[in-house]
Amino acid sequence: MRLFKNVLAIAGVIVALSPLAVSADQNSAHSSAVRNIQLGPRPFYLVEDMQKSALKTELQQCSEGPFHKTDFSIGHRGAALQFPEHTKQSYEAAARMGAGIVECDVTFTKDKELVCRHSQCDLETTTNILETNLAGNCSVQPDFTSATPYKNVKCCTSDITVAEFKTLKGKMDAGNRNAKTLAEFLNATPSFRTDLYSANGTLLTHKASIQLFKKLGVKMTPELKSASVPMPFNGFTQAAYAQKMINEYKAAGVKAKNVWPQSFNLEDVRYWIANEPTFGKQAVYLETLDVPEQVPAAIAKLPSLAAEGVKIVAPPMWVLVTLDANNKIVPSEYAIAAKAAGLDIITWTLERSGLLKNISGNPYYYQSVLDGIKTEGDMMVMLDVLAQDVGILGIFSDWPATVTYYANCMNLK
Repeated sequence: MRLFKNVLAIAGVIVALSPLAVSADQNSAHSSAVRNIQLGPRPFYLVEDMQKSALKTELQQCSEGPFHKTDFSIGHRGAALQFPEHTKQSYEAAARMGAGIVECDVTFTKDKELVCRHSQCDLETTTNILETNLAGNCSVQPDFTSATPYKNVKCCTSDITVAEFKTLKGKMDAGNRNAKTLAEFLNATPSFRTDLYSANGTLLTHKASIQLFKKLGVKMTPELKSASVPMPFNGFTQAAYAQKMINEYKAAGVKAKNVWPQSFNLEDVRYWIANEPTFGKQAVYLETLDVPEQVPAAIAKLPSLAAEGVKIVAPPMWVLVTLDANNKIVPSEYAIAAKAAGLDIITWTLERSGLLKNISGNPYYYQSVLDGIKTEGDMMVMLDVLAQDVGILGIFSDWPATVTYYANCMNLK
């Protein structure tokens, strides 16, 4: 018997998007909201690659759709498997693939404006800054006396103004730290990704992402990123940073129920709960858990998180699953304890590991179930356990179409 089946489904997870009808609550004023969900061949490929099972048969029967937007499918940095992360094009692709919620990771520029980047200091690998005149602004310059001049190069949003930031172009996140030339450094996209959609990646401020998401008809999950510069930054405190992010949603007229603010910093979550309670009740505490040895302490902390008002925790997906005696994927001790504490769960990140047949070379997201992963289709088995047995609210994915297919087939609501 499944432990948590359909216990914590979000109201309105599946929203039908016919050409004539869009959710009036969110999208009635936005004529460009995505109405035609397109999943492409990948979800079908994964289903066909599954080993024979009742789940495979059930998923095969959904192949003709129709498919609708779902809040269960969260666009991780947009659709970062094939599009430059945190670009307009990546966000649009995520919405087209049925992601009901899309993420802007939030950091700040030299003039304290909020922008969408996964890290304050990743511009050298996620943009073309090193090919521009702004390269001279980078915190750590290439060392041309070294055989590997780009080993330590570092370019931060806090090195440039928001006006300068807007002149950059997004690229696939990659950099060859052992490169001898700039071209070699930049030409480093992992083989399971592609550069086909990286010709003109449009960077966005946080404000611009809100306006785009409103037009696309998606909900929003901003992550307040830890600053790479000492805080306060020229008088900009951590509390002011956390407040400014929320203020930009309020100024844009976005309802708190359509926003899931996130942070790995528990103090940020506490700040929102105390100072912006309507937003704070959907605040997501992201768990930093890299190895199994860290999990017992995280489990022990769960009741105290719930006691101080945290409603949603978000560990990486490997933390939520384990293997039984037959190498079957099942809920982990953490998953059971989180539910017992009354906490909801969101998790990350599907479609970020490359080929599962090569998972031993990139095991992070599957590290607790490696002996249970045999085919690419086992991604769907993992997803099914997280959805039906663990009872997650939603999952971040670098390719939202995969999750959208599953959610529609299972009628998650």
